[in-house]
Amino acid sequence: MMRAAPQKRINNRALTVWRISAIISSFLWWVLFAVILTLTLLFDWPLWIVWASLGLVIIESVVSILITPKLRWLRWRYEVHEHEIDLQYGVLIVRRRLVPMVRVQHVDTQQGPILRKFNLSTVTISTAAGVHDIPALDEEEADELRDYISKLATVVDDDV
Repeated sequence: MMRAAPQKRINNRALTVWRISAIISSFLWWVLFAVILTLTLLFDWPLWIVWASLGLVIIESVVSILITPKLRWLRWRYEVHEHEIDLQYGVLIVRRRLVPMVRVQHVDTQQGPILRKFNLSTVTISTAAGVHDIPALDEEEADELRDYISKLATVVDDDV
């Protein structure tokens, strides 16, 4: 029998945070476009370079600011069980990851300036295999989840 998908969602303010981050990233692409435009005018390059660059920058901006955050938010789900953490995420490829509680080494919360502005935190779960994040949870929820996972990981560790 197949296990049901995790049901808990991350905070919907994640959409705003991810869009702001995408705007910042897109700004760098617009700067690159300005450089290409300037070089085209200075060195008399063919105009198709400008139009192609403009098209690519517009597509990148629309996809990264409007489409990707919504798809990312719709797919992001998690659930914490007694013996594992169930994560589901992705945009085009939806991944499902089970992190065994016995493998959890430590759990942290972290905030960058944009997350802090929206009272959100990311829960970071470290294992020998790597780091797993549950992004954009309400600060209080993130703190409670961090403590709960830490408690479960300690209990599982004591049982082993």
